Amino acid sequence: MLHRTEWLPALAAFESAARHQNFAHAAEELHLTASAVSHHVRKLEARLGVALFQRHARGVSLTAEGRQLADAAGSAMADMEGVLRGLRTARDERARVRITTLHSLTYAWLLPRLPGFTAANPHILLHVDTEAALTRFDEGGPDVGIRYGQGHWPGVTTHHLMDDAMFPVASPTLAGIGDVHEAADITKLPLIADLARQGWQDWFRAAGVRGARFEERYSFSDTTDAMKAATHDLGAVLAREQIAEPYLSGGRLIRLPGPAMPTRYSYYVVYPAHRRLRPEARTFVDWLLAQAVR
Repeated sequence: MLHRTEWLPALAAFESAARHQNFAHAAEELHLTASAVSHHVRKLEARLGVALFQRHARGVSLTAEGRQLADAAGSAMADMEGVLRGLRTARDERARVRITTLHSLTYAWLLPRLPGFTAANPHILLHVDTEAALTRFDEGGPDVGIRYGQGHWPGVTTHHLMDDAMFPVASPTLAGIGDVHEAADITKLPLIADLARQGWQDWFRAAGVRGARFEERYSFSDTTDAMKAATHDLGAVLAREQIAEPYLSGGRLIRLPGPAMPTRYSYYVVYPAHRRLRPEARTFVDWLLAQAVR
C-alpha cells in the first residue's frame, strides 16, 4: 500500500479531479500539470486495484468505486478545511486589537500615524470603532480606548495621552475674513459650534473680548462635521489643536487672531482594569503613548 506521504498528494489530486470531472481543471487548481494529476490518480488506482475513473474521448467520469472514494475524500477535505479555517480565525482574533476612539481624533491624528504602526507590527490587525456612544469594556468588547475628558472613569486603567487647546479657524475664502485683524473682529463672522463643554463664550473671555455679542449660526454634534462645515465657508469654528493639523497644513482653514485656550479636558488611553492586556494590545498602547510624546 501507499505510505501516508504518498496517499495525501494522491488523494488530493483525485479529490480535485473527481470534483471537477476534469484532470486539466484539477491541475490548474493544484498548480500541477494535467499529466501529474493523471499520474497520481493512476498510482492510486494501481495500489487500490480498482478503476476510479472511466476514460473516454470527451473526458473522464467516476466509476462506482470512484464515487465512493470521492464522497469520503470530499467529506474529509471539507472537515480539514473547516478545522484549518477555525485555527486561522482564532489566530487572527488573537492578533486583532479592537480600539474604540473618537471620530475627530481618528481622522486628524490617528490615521496619518497608523501606517508607521503597521510597518513595525505587520502581524497585528486593528479594528477601529468610532461610535459616539461610550463603549463598555465587556467580554468580547474593545481592548483599548481613547477618551476625551478629565481622566476619571470607573473600571478602567487610564494613561494620560496628551493635552489640548482651542483656537479659532476659518476658510481663507469666508466672506468678511479680510476684515478680521483682532479677536474682537471674529464676532462679526458667522460662527460654528459643536457640543464641546467649552465654546465661543469661553474663548472670547480668554481672548479679553468683554461683552461679546455673536451668533452661533450652525451647531454640529460632531467636531469633524463642524470643522468640515468651516471648510465650506459656513463660518469660523473653534478648532482643537490635536485635530486641526490636516486642515491647516492643507490650507483649507487658516488660524485667526487670538490665543490658544487650554481645554479643561485631555486625551487618555484607557483599557479595562479587570482584564490583563494581551501583548498585541500592550504594543498598541505603548505605541500610542510614544506617538503623543513625539
